[in-house]
Amino acid sequence: MDKHTRLKLAVQKSGRLTDPSLDLLTRCGLKLSRGKDQLMGFGENMPLDVLFVRDDDIPDLVQEDVCDLGLIGLNVLEEKRLELAARGTRARFETVRTLDFGHCRLSLAVPAEQSYDGVRSLHGRRIATTYPFLLGRFLEQRGVAAEIVTLSGAVEIAPRLGRADLICDLVSTGSTLQANHLREVETVFESHAVLIRTPVELPAEKRDWVERLLLRVEGVEQVKESKYIMLHAPRSALAAIRRLLPGSESPTVIALDGFPDRVAVHAVCRENVFWETLEALKGAGASAMLVLPIEKMLA
Repeated sequence: MDKHTRLKLAVQKSGRLTDPSLDLLTRCGLKLSRGKDQLMGFGENMPLDVLFVRDDDIPDLVQEDVCDLGLIGLNVLEEKRLELAARGTRARFETVRTLDFGHCRLSLAVPAEQSYDGVRSLHGRRIATTYPFLLGRFLEQRGVAAEIVTLSGAVEIAPRLGRADLICDLVSTGSTLQANHLREVETVFESHAVLIRTPVELPAEKRDWVERLLLRVEGVEQVKESKYIMLHAPRSALAAIRRLLPGSESPTVIALDGFPDRVAVHAVCRENVFWETLEALKGAGASAMLVLPIEKMLA
């Protein structure tokens, strides 16, 4: 595959999505060759090159067909979509896959000592944010007239600097808010990572690799919390054990040689398996229990 038929994928060069994006690609089988501080990585075993860029540049790079694909937070994508709409332009990037990482929320937060009496109390207040369009839509939908103070960074210190009365910023664990004596009061937008693609029709060879990549992503994502359980049990306990296996389809039951009344049970559990689950299985008669992680799975 020559350089014109290699896929180009844009990812965030540094931030909360960088490591999980690269981990996803690694689990999809990509061996990436990248020197220190290089802004482009070369796929050694797949016709896929990775560009490391600012997250808010990714939508433009994809819709302008500089990159074929992009891994990005839904918050950035929706902010860009609203920004383009405000200019009278339609967004042309296409979301092809919702991903199960990068979960966070865009939230309103007030100084910890300040009271909050609901959205209506925001009338006439100054709100600092790096997401003016998402915040503007939220306020407009609720009929609230507030002043949006757009900042490029350091939003959490805006109230202490006297630049705003409260903030609207991304929240994951809430530790940054606590460190800055802020209290989360309202969720504006729920976000997670998504995979987007160019609106331009791809050649057949590129389309084939996009489909293969999506299939691999599906195989990785669907087993993220899944575990493979193996155990021994009396045949008489099978009904109870089936009920206790979390998120499992019909398990595989294998006769144990030399023990006609006992079987081996193998099952894929699509939910996390906690110690309490194993204790309940043991109480139902299970023994020799083994829980293994699942790296990937294709249906």
